[in-house]
Amino acid sequence: MNRPLHLAVIGLSLSSSWGNGHATTYRALLRAFADRGHRVTFLERNVPWYAGDHRDLAEPDFCDLILYEDTGDLRRRAPLLAAADAVMVGSYVPDGVAVGRWAQAIAAGITVFYDIDTPVTLARLDAGDTEYLSADLIPGYDVYFSFTGGPTLSRLERCFGSPAARALYCSVDPKIYRPIMTTQRWDLSYLGTYSRDRQPMLDRLLLEPARRAPELRFAVAGAQYPADIAWPANVERLHHVAPADHPSFYAASRFTLNVTRADMVSAGYSPSVRLFEAAACATPIISDVWEGLDLLLRPGSEIILAQDPAAVLRALAISDPNRRAIGEAAQARILTAHTAAHRAADMERELRAAVARRAAQAPNRTLNHSPVYSVGGPQ
Repeated sequence: MNRPLHLAVIGLSLSSSWGNGHATTYRALLRAFADRGHRVTFLERNVPWYAGDHRDLAEPDFCDLILYEDTGDLRRRAPLLAAADAVMVGSYVPDGVAVGRWAQAIAAGITVFYDIDTPVTLARLDAGDTEYLSADLIPGYDVYFSFTGGPTLSRLERCFGSPAARALYCSVDPKIYRPIMTTQRWDLSYLGTYSRDRQPMLDRLLLEPARRAPELRFAVAGAQYPADIAWPANVERLHHVAPADHPSFYAASRFTLNVTRADMVSAGYSPSVRLFEAAACATPIISDVWEGLDLLLRPGSEIILAQDPAAVLRALAISDPNRRAIGEAAQARILTAHTAAHRAADMERELRAAVARRAAQAPNRTLNHSPVYSVGGPQ
């Protein structure tokens, strides 16, 4: 029988869902991983924009949460990380390159990179941007868990030297995200933080339909939208919807919109967490088009694809019985293969495989980690 694992995660945020999609992804995955009998420690940089009222999970019941002040404070956690079976560093971690180099140097177990933003990461590396990951670190991570599947995985192995690039898509906790009976307020809603490269498609698939159909009701929920956006009068703005309120937000929507960032459209195979959440709530989804989406949800019967405002307006005219059938079919598909429990099982399998590879290589292993024992560099 396999013994439980101790997974230490250095991630962008677990405690606050404000303005990021990482927190809800980590919460679902790590709760399910803990439910499998494992120990989880999450280390998060204590930054002001995730503090105070924005910290909506200050004391998780499924893991130990440690807020560290700076890289020096993180360095004091070295014994904890050194004793873990696996240390996982996430995308967008502040000082991520230094943190990753330090984690690879001190970890006695395996090290893992979890990229919730893979196409954005690779586009940044191509441009010489190493905000949170550098190309030379990738071979030192025993596993590269990628938000994106498809050809990107072979590119990570072939071009960047990853020993094992594996898809670990976002997922959903069906105990939290489920259908709710409530009054429907909107014909079409969108839930997501502002992104400059996503905004043109949001304008095309939601704001323009709103302009053309003033009798319909729309909503956009999310933080960081510029003040100069001209919102049509029939588009309601909600600046933040807490994760606990996501199911009721979806339930209040006849349809919800999925819009994907440009780098992720180019890479394909990059479903967002909102796709899984809405489907688990049986809210029918209208989505932009990208390669690999049809492997998750069947176009026409489980999801509606749209490339222009006219297609969105045709979808909004679908009868209620057909609309509900699409939402229920999507829910059934997600519950069959894309819950947090499925992802946690996948992650455990890949972590154990990496541990086994490390053990098999141990007699002849030459560590390629540079001798760096502090986050800020050698001391």
